[in-house]
Amino acid sequence: MGEQVLLAIGTRKGLWLATSRDDRSGWEVTGPHLPMAEIFAVAVDTRRSPRLLVGASSTHFGPSVVISDDLGGSWQEPQEAPIAFPADTGAALERVWQLAPGPADQPDVVYAGTEPSALFRSDDGGRTYSFVRGLWDHPHREQWAPGGGGQAVHSVIPHPSDHRQVVVAMSTGGVYRTTDGGESWTASNTGVSARFLPDQYPEFGQCVHKIARNPAKPERFFLQNHFGVYRSDDGAVTWESIADGLPSDFGFPIVTHPHRPDVVYGFPLSADMRRFPPHGQCRVYRSENAGESWTALSDGLPDHFWSAVMRDAMWTDDADPAGVYFGSRSGEVYASRDEGEHWQRVAEHLPDVMSVRAAVV
Repeated sequence: MGEQVLLAIGTRKGLWLATSRDDRSGWEVTGPHLPMAEIFAVAVDTRRSPRLLVGASSTHFGPSVVISDDLGGSWQEPQEAPIAFPADTGAALERVWQLAPGPADQPDVVYAGTEPSALFRSDDGGRTYSFVRGLWDHPHREQWAPGGGGQAVHSVIPHPSDHRQVVVAMSTGGVYRTTDGGESWTASNTGVSARFLPDQYPEFGQCVHKIARNPAKPERFFLQNHFGVYRSDDGAVTWESIADGLPSDFGFPIVTHPHRPDVVYGFPLSADMRRFPPHGQCRVYRSENAGESWTALSDGLPDHFWSAVMRDAMWTDDADPAGVYFGSRSGEVYASRDEGEHWQRVAEHLPDVMSVRAAVV
């Protein structure tokens, strides 16, 4: 391949970095970086020379965003909190859940999704952030309720070419879209169920676990719900179920292929409160026809696997063929260098893996 792939692994106690300088058959793992910090959000920004953006939460110093411009060799920690709620909101930042680089033609723009549910925007490459008040002032906000993991914006997806369009998702609340740069927001949950509510198809209030856009087809999105897997072909305006063929429609992550618009990956879990893979079998499920059918991918993955994969702990790199990666709450990290056909274990015995990102650097 002749390129280096960087795999960033965020855990409840620090960040690990894995690099592969060959064909992704071997990995060198370093860490912990930022030890004892919870790492729920990682981004590898390749729009310039690669920059690592890390949402780090310390029990002593609180939540912050830390930057590395030398692939983890050194870290730039701000003197003051880069993300802070305005005083008139009466809110305080609890955690950064998502860091998302903006469009390619705006290399200094980075978005941050937070707990409590809010959106922030950086115009200096992720060093400082301004409050996107339009989402906070939405009339639905006071009715957004916490899910099992908190009440947070956990998915932020800027449009790749139109800087006015951003789609976010939160638990609970659902999917919201802006087409005017964040001034106004519209709930976009048509077709997504909320089985736990009297009205099972409300305007908002769904417990969406994750959404993903397909880079090769920007109007196509996929959604993993708290019960339900969906696809949108109209820019996240409306959704249709694609759960048939999966052993369970419950799970946390969903990720897309970087080049093939019909390919999507998920990690189903039992729908009861145990939240193990069905039958204890560690399986990634792949669809190559936009969710019309699914295939269980298992070569190199274990049976008797009683762990879970969280919403941000699965990702694809941008190589060709694409690599697929996931980490578990039992501290194991797996990689596939051939789009999920075969898997190898990259790391084990780490703390709970909460975030995974990979990119050719």
